[in-house]
Amino acid sequence: MKDEIPMSDIDQARENKILLKPEIPARYGLVVIGGGMAGVCAAISAARHGCRTALVQDRPVLGGNSSSEIRMHICGADYRYDGTARRETGIIEELRLEDLAHNPQHSPSMWDMLLYKKVKAEPLLDLYLNTLALEPIMENGSRIKAVRTRQMASEREFILQADLFADCSGDGQIAAQAGADFVIGRESAVVYGESLANQTEDRYTLGSSLMFMARDMGRPMPFIKPDWAYSYPSDESLQHREHGYYRYGYWWIEWGGQIDTIKDNEAIKDELLKILYGVWDHIKNHGRHGAENWALEWVGMVPGKRESRRFMGDYVLRQSDLEEGHIFEDEVAYGGWPIDIHPIEGIGNPSRPCTHTTVPLYSIPLRSLYSRNIENLFMAGRNASASHIAFASTRVMATCALMGQAAGTAAAFCSRERLTPRQAAADKIEAIQEKLLKDDIYLLGHRGTGRGNLALQGSLKASSSVAGFEATNLLGGINRPQGESSHCWKSSSPAGEDTWLEISWPEKRRIEKLQLVFDSHLEERLFLTQESFFYQEKHVITRIPERLVKAFKVQVFIDGKWQTVRIVDKNIQRRCVEEFSPALYTDRIKLVFTETWGSRVVTLVSLDMC
Repeated sequence: MKDEIPMSDIDQARENKILLKPEIPARYGLVVIGGGMAGVCAAISAARHGCRTALVQDRPVLGGNSSSEIRMHICGADYRYDGTARRETGIIEELRLEDLAHNPQHSPSMWDMLLYKKVKAEPLLDLYLNTLALEPIMENGSRIKAVRTRQMASEREFILQADLFADCSGDGQIAAQAGADFVIGRESAVVYGESLANQTEDRYTLGSSLMFMARDMGRPMPFIKPDWAYSYPSDESLQHREHGYYRYGYWWIEWGGQIDTIKDNEAIKDELLKILYGVWDHIKNHGRHGAENWALEWVGMVPGKRESRRFMGDYVLRQSDLEEGHIFEDEVAYGGWPIDIHPIEGIGNPSRPCTHTTVPLYSIPLRSLYSRNIENLFMAGRNASASHIAFASTRVMATCALMGQAAGTAAAFCSRERLTPRQAAADKIEAIQEKLLKDDIYLLGHRGTGRGNLALQGSLKASSSVAGFEATNLLGGINRPQGESSHCWKSSSPAGEDTWLEISWPEKRRIEKLQLVFDSHLEERLFLTQESFFYQEKHVITRIPERLVKAFKVQVFIDGKWQTVRIVDKNIQRRCVEEFSPALYTDRIKLVFTETWGSRVVTLVSLDMC
């Protein structure tokens, strides 16, 4: 363990003479800057892998663009239905399934609370809300030693020391101040050989959006446009901008890509308010929109930012990687949202508000999730290493969440093994991938080895199986259907006392943890949005997936009979982990699946014991 930072170094870092006495909490393995979906998943993952972690968020709530302050939907590879298992798993699936079960009203504030609860539940994770990350304290110019932070309302200052840092803040202020290489704007086509890129480079970016929510009040509700708002007197003034639904705002209320989305953030917010109230005036007072009884109930005051700095890793993801579905040897995440390019003028451009170039599922390498010149800095989310064109796909929140979980998992490994991110990517990538696979992360070109899985060492039998869906599928190292292969066990008998799996060994084994992965309908779409019409579409999950197992029992064979040692009766998760303390010591274990959430038969995707 390294020595604490001398006070002389701290004083040097505080040249602005702020009259606060800094507090130095316990040293961390990882400090994560930014509490959006990338930062939340990075912090939870690192903590679950035994790394003492701090999560620093400058807002009062977690979730970033998905939070109640901004209310953008979480999108990802399942943006379209094609019958294949495209949806992201891991921590983001865990969060979305819990929200589906406990927040059927789709309340943004309840989503905030879910994220808060999940973060606070991790014993190795310290949360610093309302805390600004002010500046890094550097060591030898290429390594971050600590980050100086200030919690505004409590008037406290913290010096957070760590082995590793992850800037998942989107704008990447700390990474930029540390000297990490970054770019802003659009590369020319020749830089990465991208056909969708401009012929000349510039500093323009995708713009920001401001959302609103409205409600049908059941009686006429007048609206008077503020004098300072813009006017859109006809549908032609909003051409290509569909505005037939009023419950949830419009992502195309977008502006600011032609100026600096960081320094001009407040000016962009002011302009977006003028646009937003002008659009609502058009809906209420111009033409026949059927919105007489509708009224605004919430207007965002924090722009949902799409793009600012993009930091340079050892690899820059580019258009060809996405279109070819390239699989990297060091892949740790994947994407599948289309290359979604918006005009830099946003609503100021009369053409279509976006163009989509469809891509297959593609992998994201670990080399794109750490800085190429700051040796202990990870980055994930909007500030990952990608060209402007590739970024147009990787920027969506479900993909950012996968990158965050990958960065957090890798950081925990690096902290424990005393490695830099570059060393881990070069020499230990298989071990990191194995951890991700065990955590139900899908890697396109890899399957789990089953290393340490006691189920592979025993004999496995089932009460019944559908042809082609035998129990041996559970041990293949792939946790979702691929092509013609199901990679799951499916019983032919209904859920109940007579539907079971049994594992036996020649001699007794010590079992501390059991992990089951169930079928959560990955071929369907699972939205997190306040827009009600999405939930009326086909192949969209609106309740707990019926193929999920709701209740099961764990039994061990003792003194000539089966004894129940664990009953789970309200499972809502795809990945279900049961720990045993004291450990089980047995040569026979049985899993009895007594109830699903609606399916007649039982489906199980993987089985792991250690």
